[in-house]
Amino acid sequence: MKRGRMRELIAFWGLRLALVIIVAALGLIIWFLGKNGLSVLSWEFLTEPPREGMTEGGIFPALVGTFYLVLGAIIWALPLGVLAAIYLTEYTRQGKVIRVIRLGINNLAGVPSVVFGLFGLAFFVIYLGFGVSVLSGSLTLAFMILPTIIRASEEAILAVPQTFREASFALGATRWQTIYRVVLPQALPGILTGSILGIGRAAGETAPIIFTAATFYTPHLPRSIFDPVMALPFHLYVLATEGTHLEKTLPIQYGTALVLLGLVLGINLVAIVWRARLRRKKKW
Repeated sequence: MKRGRMRELIAFWGLRLALVIIVAALGLIIWFLGKNGLSVLSWEFLTEPPREGMTEGGIFPALVGTFYLVLGAIIWALPLGVLAAIYLTEYTRQGKVIRVIRLGINNLAGVPSVVFGLFGLAFFVIYLGFGVSVLSGSLTLAFMILPTIIRASEEAILAVPQTFREASFALGATRWQTIYRVVLPQALPGILTGSILGIGRAAGETAPIIFTAATFYTPHLPRSIFDPVMALPFHLYVLATEGTHLEKTLPIQYGTALVLLGLVLGINLVAIVWRARLRRKKKW
Protein backbone atom coordinates (compact mmCIF):
# COMPACT_ATOMS: atom_id res chain seq x y z
CA MET A 1 0.00 0.00 0.00
CA LYS A 2 2.80 2.37 0.97
CA ARG A 3 4.70 1.53 -2.20
CA GLY A 4 1.63 2.26 -4.33
CA ARG A 5 1.10 5.56 -2.53
CA MET A 6 4.75 6.48 -3.07
CA ARG A 7 4.49 5.73 -6.82
CA GLU A 8 1.38 7.85 -7.04
CA LEU A 9 3.15 10.75 -5.35
CA ILE A 10 6.17 10.42 -7.66
CA ALA A 11 3.90 10.36 -10.72
CA PHE A 12 1.96 13.39 -9.45
CA TRP A 13 5.10 15.44 -8.84
CA GLY A 14 6.53 14.31 -12.17
CA LEU A 15 3.41 15.58 -13.96
CA ARG A 16 3.49 18.84 -12.01
CA LEU A 17 7.20 19.31 -12.78
CA ALA A 18 6.58 18.73 -16.51
CA LEU A 19 3.83 21.37 -16.48
CA VAL A 20 6.03 23.86 -14.62
CA ILE A 21 8.89 23.33 -17.12
CA ILE A 22 6.59 23.88 -20.10
CA VAL A 23 4.98 27.02 -18.64
CA ALA A 24 8.39 28.37 -17.59
CA ALA A 25 9.84 27.79 -21.07
CA LEU A 26 6.88 29.53 -22.73
CA GLY A 27 7.07 32.39 -20.25
CA LEU A 28 10.82 32.75 -20.83
CA ILE A 29 10.34 32.99 -24.60
CA ILE A 30 7.57 35.58 -24.26
CA TRP A 31 9.60 37.58 -21.70
CA PHE A 32 12.73 37.54 -23.90
CA LEU A 33 10.86 38.65 -27.02
CA GLY A 34 8.87 41.22 -25.05
CA LYS A 35 11.97 42.68 -23.42
CA ASN A 36 13.74 43.15 -26.77
CA GLY A 37 10.79 43.79 -29.06
CA LEU A 38 8.30 45.95 -27.15
CA SER A 39 10.38 49.10 -27.66
CA VAL A 40 9.98 48.73 -31.44
CA LEU A 41 6.23 48.20 -31.48
CA SER A 42 4.22 51.22 -32.48
CA TRP A 43 1.34 52.11 -34.75
CA GLU A 44 3.83 53.15 -37.44
CA PHE A 45 5.68 49.83 -37.14
CA LEU A 46 2.45 47.93 -37.79
CA THR A 47 1.09 50.14 -40.57
CA GLU A 48 4.12 51.25 -42.61
CA PRO A 49 6.16 49.34 -45.23
CA PRO A 50 9.88 48.72 -44.70
CA ARG A 51 12.30 51.48 -45.76
CA GLU A 52 16.02 51.99 -46.30
CA GLY A 53 16.81 48.40 -47.23
CA MET A 54 14.45 47.10 -44.50
CA THR A 55 16.55 48.75 -41.78
CA GLU A 56 13.74 51.20 -40.99
CA GLY A 57 9.98 51.40 -41.31
CA GLY A 58 7.41 48.78 -40.44
CA ILE A 59 6.07 45.36 -41.35
CA PHE A 60 2.63 46.14 -42.78
CA PRO A 61 3.03 44.22 -46.11
CA ALA A 62 4.38 41.17 -44.24
CA LEU A 63 1.55 41.30 -41.70
CA VAL A 64 -1.15 41.46 -44.38
CA GLY A 65 0.63 38.81 -46.50
CA THR A 66 0.70 36.39 -43.56
CA PHE A 67 -3.03 36.97 -43.01
CA TYR A 68 -3.76 36.29 -46.70
CA LEU A 69 -1.72 33.06 -46.72
CA VAL A 70 -3.28 31.70 -43.51
CA LEU A 71 -6.79 32.65 -44.62
CA GLY A 72 -6.25 31.02 -48.03
CA ALA A 73 -4.83 27.87 -46.46
CA ILE A 74 -7.75 27.40 -44.08
CA ILE A 75 -10.29 28.12 -46.86
CA TRP A 76 -8.80 25.30 -48.93
CA ALA A 77 -7.94 22.85 -46.16
CA LEU A 78 -10.94 23.02 -43.80
CA PRO A 79 -13.70 21.93 -46.24
CA LEU A 80 -11.47 19.27 -47.83
CA GLY A 81 -10.35 17.94 -44.44
CA VAL A 82 -13.84 17.78 -42.94
CA LEU A 83 -15.36 16.17 -46.06
CA ALA A 84 -12.56 13.58 -46.15
CA ALA A 85 -13.08 12.83 -42.45
CA ILE A 86 -16.84 12.42 -42.96
CA TYR A 87 -16.27 10.02 -45.84
CA LEU A 88 -13.71 7.97 -43.90
CA THR A 89 -15.87 7.69 -40.77
CA GLU A 90 -19.44 7.61 -42.06
CA TYR A 91 -19.44 6.20 -45.59
CA THR A 92 -16.65 3.62 -45.80
CA ARG A 93 -16.32 0.11 -44.48
CA GLN A 94 -13.41 -0.18 -42.08
CA GLY A 95 -10.82 -2.48 -43.63
CA LYS A 96 -7.26 -2.72 -44.90
CA VAL A 97 -7.69 -0.01 -47.52
CA ILE A 98 -8.96 2.50 -44.97
CA ARG A 99 -6.17 1.57 -42.55
CA VAL A 100 -3.60 2.16 -45.31
CA ILE A 101 -5.18 5.53 -46.12
CA ARG A 102 -5.10 6.54 -42.45
CA LEU A 103 -1.47 5.41 -42.21
CA GLY A 104 -0.64 7.60 -45.22
CA ILE A 105 -2.42 10.59 -43.66
CA ASN A 106 -0.54 10.10 -40.38
CA ASN A 107 2.76 9.92 -42.24
CA LEU A 108 1.95 13.06 -44.21
CA ALA A 109 1.45 14.93 -40.92
CA GLY A 110 5.07 14.17 -40.02
CA VAL A 111 6.64 15.15 -43.34
CA PRO A 112 9.06 18.12 -42.98
CA SER A 113 7.56 21.38 -44.16
CA VAL A 114 10.37 21.98 -46.67
CA VAL A 115 9.17 18.91 -48.58
CA PHE A 116 5.74 20.51 -48.95
CA GLY A 117 7.52 23.64 -50.16
CA LEU A 118 9.35 21.70 -52.88
CA PHE A 119 6.09 19.98 -53.84
CA GLY A 120 4.36 23.35 -54.10
CA LEU A 121 7.20 24.68 -56.24
CA ALA A 122 7.09 21.73 -58.64
CA PHE A 123 3.28 21.36 -58.86
CA PHE A 124 1.60 24.72 -58.26
CA VAL A 125 4.34 27.17 -59.30
CA ILE A 126 5.81 25.33 -62.31
CA TYR A 127 3.40 22.61 -63.53
CA LEU A 128 0.09 24.51 -63.03
CA GLY A 129 1.76 27.83 -63.84
CA PHE A 130 0.46 29.77 -60.83
CA GLY A 131 3.91 31.27 -60.29
CA VAL A 132 5.23 32.50 -56.96
CA SER A 133 1.94 33.83 -55.63
CA VAL A 134 -0.59 33.95 -52.83
CA LEU A 135 -2.49 31.12 -54.54
CA SER A 136 0.54 28.80 -54.72
CA GLY A 137 1.53 29.56 -51.13
CA SER A 138 -1.93 29.11 -49.65
CA LEU A 139 -2.46 25.84 -51.53
CA THR A 140 0.92 24.54 -50.33
CA LEU A 141 0.12 25.48 -46.73
CA ALA A 142 -3.33 23.89 -47.13
CA PHE A 143 -1.75 20.57 -48.16
CA MET A 144 0.62 20.82 -45.20
CA ILE A 145 -2.12 21.27 -42.57
CA LEU A 146 -4.65 18.97 -44.27
CA PRO A 147 -3.55 15.77 -42.44
CA THR A 148 -3.90 17.48 -39.05
CA ILE A 149 -7.43 18.66 -39.85
CA ILE A 150 -8.48 15.26 -41.22
CA ARG A 151 -7.25 13.33 -38.16
CA ALA A 152 -8.73 15.82 -35.67
CA SER A 153 -12.06 15.83 -37.53
CA GLU A 154 -12.13 12.05 -37.66
CA GLU A 155 -11.57 11.75 -33.92
CA ALA A 156 -14.24 14.38 -33.23
CA ILE A 157 -16.82 12.63 -35.45
CA LEU A 158 -16.06 9.20 -33.98
CA ALA A 159 -16.50 10.63 -30.45
CA VAL A 160 -20.18 11.43 -31.16
CA PRO A 161 -22.19 8.59 -29.53
CA GLN A 162 -23.63 6.06 -31.96
CA THR A 163 -26.99 6.33 -30.19
CA PHE A 164 -27.36 9.86 -31.61
CA ARG A 165 -27.19 8.45 -35.13
CA GLU A 166 -29.57 5.59 -34.31
CA ALA A 167 -32.11 8.00 -32.82
CA SER A 168 -31.91 10.18 -35.93
CA PHE A 169 -32.38 7.19 -38.24
CA ALA A 170 -35.34 6.02 -36.12
CA LEU A 171 -37.01 9.39 -36.73
CA GLY A 172 -36.71 8.88 -40.49
CA ALA A 173 -33.68 11.08 -41.24
CA THR A 174 -31.34 10.11 -44.07
CA ARG A 175 -27.64 9.48 -43.50
CA TRP A 176 -26.67 12.92 -44.81
CA GLN A 177 -29.37 14.64 -42.72
CA THR A 178 -28.05 12.78 -39.67
CA ILE A 179 -24.48 13.87 -40.41
CA TYR A 180 -25.41 17.47 -41.20
CA ARG A 181 -27.90 18.10 -38.39
CA VAL A 182 -26.72 15.74 -35.63
CA VAL A 183 -23.11 14.60 -36.01
CA LEU A 184 -21.35 17.72 -37.30
CA PRO A 185 -22.78 20.18 -34.70
CA GLN A 186 -21.66 17.83 -31.90
CA ALA A 187 -18.23 17.30 -33.48
CA LEU A 188 -17.61 20.99 -34.21
CA PRO A 189 -15.48 21.73 -31.09
CA GLY A 190 -13.12 18.87 -31.98
CA ILE A 191 -12.96 19.98 -35.61
CA LEU A 192 -12.05 23.47 -34.43
CA THR A 193 -9.20 22.00 -32.41
CA GLY A 194 -7.61 20.61 -35.58
CA SER A 195 -8.20 23.89 -37.35
CA ILE A 196 -6.54 25.81 -34.50
CA LEU A 197 -3.44 23.63 -34.72
CA GLY A 198 -3.40 24.03 -38.50
CA ILE A 199 -3.76 27.81 -38.39
CA GLY A 200 -0.96 28.13 -35.86
CA ARG A 201 1.38 25.98 -37.93
CA ALA A 202 0.51 27.73 -41.21
CA ALA A 203 1.15 31.19 -39.73
CA GLY A 204 4.57 30.27 -38.38
CA GLU A 205 6.03 28.14 -41.18
CA THR A 206 8.74 29.57 -43.42
CA ALA A 207 9.95 26.71 -45.63
CA PRO A 208 6.71 26.12 -47.61
CA ILE A 209 6.35 29.77 -48.62
CA ILE A 210 10.00 30.44 -49.50
CA PHE A 211 9.55 28.65 -52.83
CA THR A 212 5.88 29.34 -53.50
CA ALA A 213 4.67 32.71 -52.23
CA ALA A 214 7.11 34.92 -50.35
CA THR A 215 9.12 37.73 -51.83
CA PHE A 216 12.16 39.44 -50.35
CA TYR A 217 10.70 42.93 -50.42
CA THR A 218 7.70 44.75 -51.83
CA PRO A 219 6.21 47.99 -50.53
CA HIS A 220 2.81 47.16 -52.07
CA LEU A 221 0.07 44.74 -51.14
CA PRO A 222 -0.84 42.02 -53.65
CA ARG A 223 -3.45 43.10 -56.18
CA SER A 224 -4.56 39.55 -57.00
CA ILE A 225 -4.03 35.98 -55.80
CA PHE A 226 -1.35 35.60 -58.49
CA ASP A 227 0.97 38.20 -56.92
CA PRO A 228 3.79 37.31 -54.49
CA VAL A 229 3.62 38.63 -50.93
CA MET A 230 5.82 39.39 -47.99
CA ALA A 231 5.17 37.21 -44.94
CA LEU A 232 6.24 37.60 -41.31
CA PRO A 233 8.18 34.30 -41.01
CA PHE A 234 10.10 34.91 -44.25
CA HIS A 235 10.67 38.57 -43.39
CA LEU A 236 12.17 37.51 -40.07
CA TYR A 237 14.30 34.84 -41.77
CA VAL A 238 15.65 37.35 -44.30
CA LEU A 239 16.47 39.96 -41.67
CA ALA A 240 18.26 37.39 -39.48
CA THR A 241 20.26 35.60 -42.17
CA GLU A 242 20.60 37.57 -45.39
CA GLY A 243 20.53 41.23 -44.40
CA THR A 244 23.60 43.44 -44.80
CA HIS A 245 22.95 45.35 -41.56
CA LEU A 246 22.21 42.59 -39.08
CA GLU A 247 22.98 44.68 -36.00
CA LYS A 248 20.90 47.59 -37.24
CA THR A 249 17.89 45.38 -37.97
CA LEU A 250 18.09 43.45 -34.69
CA PRO A 251 15.33 45.47 -32.95
CA ILE A 252 13.10 44.99 -36.02
CA GLN A 253 13.77 41.24 -35.85
CA TYR A 254 12.62 41.10 -32.23
CA GLY A 255 9.61 43.25 -33.01
CA THR A 256 8.65 41.04 -35.97
CA ALA A 257 9.04 37.88 -33.88
CA LEU A 258 6.89 39.39 -31.13
CA VAL A 259 4.17 40.36 -33.61
CA LEU A 260 4.26 36.88 -35.18
CA LEU A 261 3.98 35.26 -31.75
CA GLY A 262 1.14 37.58 -30.79
CA LEU A 263 -0.65 36.89 -34.08
CA VAL A 264 -0.51 33.11 -33.56
CA LEU A 265 -1.55 33.38 -29.91
CA GLY A 266 -4.35 35.79 -30.81
CA ILE A 267 -5.75 33.50 -33.52
CA ASN A 268 -5.56 30.53 -31.17
CA LEU A 269 -7.18 32.47 -28.32
CA VAL A 270 -10.15 33.50 -30.46
CA ALA A 271 -10.63 29.95 -31.70
CA ILE A 272 -10.23 28.47 -28.20
CA VAL A 273 -12.87 30.83 -26.76
CA TRP A 274 -15.22 29.96 -29.62
CA ARG A 275 -14.61 26.24 -29.05
CA ALA A 276 -15.25 26.58 -25.29
CA ARG A 277 -18.57 28.32 -25.96
CA LEU A 278 -19.62 25.52 -28.30
CA ARG A 279 -18.64 22.89 -25.73
CA ARG A 280 -20.77 24.56 -23.05
CA LYS A 281 -23.79 24.08 -25.31
CA LYS A 282 -23.32 20.30 -25.34
CA LYS A 283 -25.85 18.41 -23.30
CA TRP A 284 -23.99 15.09 -23.09
